[in-house]
Amino acid sequence: MKDKNKIAVAMSGGVDSSVAAYLLLEKGYEVMGVTLRLREDGGAGDVTGAIGDASKVCGILGIPHHVISCPELFREKVIDRFIDEYVHGHTPNPCVVCNRQVKWASVLSWAFEHDIPYMATGHYSGIVRLENGRYSVSRTKNGEKDQTYALYGLTQEQLAHTVMPLDGLDKKEVRRIAEKTGLPVFAKPDSQEICFVPDNDYAGFIERETGGKVPPEGNFVTEDGEVLGRHKGITHYTVGQRRGLGLAMGHHVFVTGIRPDTNEVVIGEDKDVYSLELDCRGLNFMSVDGDAFKNGESLRLFGRIRYRHPGEWCTIKRTGEDTLHAVFERPVRAVTPGQAAVFYDGDLVACGGTIE
Repeated sequence: MKDKNKIAVAMSGGVDSSVAAYLLLEKGYEVMGVTLRLREDGGAGDVTGAIGDASKVCGILGIPHHVISCPELFREKVIDRFIDEYVHGHTPNPCVVCNRQVKWASVLSWAFEHDIPYMATGHYSGIVRLENGRYSVSRTKNGEKDQTYALYGLTQEQLAHTVMPLDGLDKKEVRRIAEKTGLPVFAKPDSQEICFVPDNDYAGFIERETGGKVPPEGNFVTEDGEVLGRHKGITHYTVGQRRGLGLAMGHHVFVTGIRPDTNEVVIGEDKDVYSLELDCRGLNFMSVDGDAFKNGESLRLFGRIRYRHPGEWCTIKRTGEDTLHAVFERPVRAVTPGQAAVFYDGDLVACGGTIE
């Protein structure tokens, strides 16, 4: 029988998860620290010193520290998918996939094997159980560091067994708690990039990982097909991009689309980057019951199309078992295939999916 007082804290070696572990100890939980080893090479995947720093923190807090090695899972679910999406002209959000299919899947699996019923993370979010029995992540009471966008893909089962102790705290408070507690990571900088591409050179990473098997150079074109110049390969570009195009147009131009079938990158003006509509696939439902939200039905919700997008009101319509269509009330900039579209009902995540 699982001991409800036990909890496994997913520790990244950063200040947030370290303070989450401390707060749970203060509440009387029996805490176990768990860190994932994502890459066997010890390089990308542990670029922030996750394992070493988490181990030090656990030693100071006097709690056990366990390392789960899952490089094959990480490779299959995150890296291979990341590469495939870029090669097909999309700009993926690997953190969304990693959260559900690697982090939560691995930590909860380990926890259940050790009769531990819950896991905790250092995310700035809350978890709410609604009257209909469904779970949703909720925007934190302090909106400065809200991380619900990247959590929209979590399953109901995962949410039912998750605790997020930082709900309501801001980053300054968390750093103060860490410093007061004597945790050496209190001033550790936040990770700003994708963990396995620390230099932010996505195209270079893809070329190295595939042994140079990447889409070749091709044409920059206008929407109607006029050739403007040559591009370096579609993995170098994303919708909305202005810098690094190398086009002497005499004014600012932007990537408005990527056509993998013809190996073309479409160029347009700033106004061409705005859209009123998008389609989503790979849906996940939180506060909205996906079984009750039938094909053809509509909901007015607040939509975000990237992590730092402030959001815009829209109407979503269910168009299939795993698809929906969203129409925004004002144009949104750079709707990017491969990114997540997350829809909110107040502070709660209602549902989300991958932009087509």
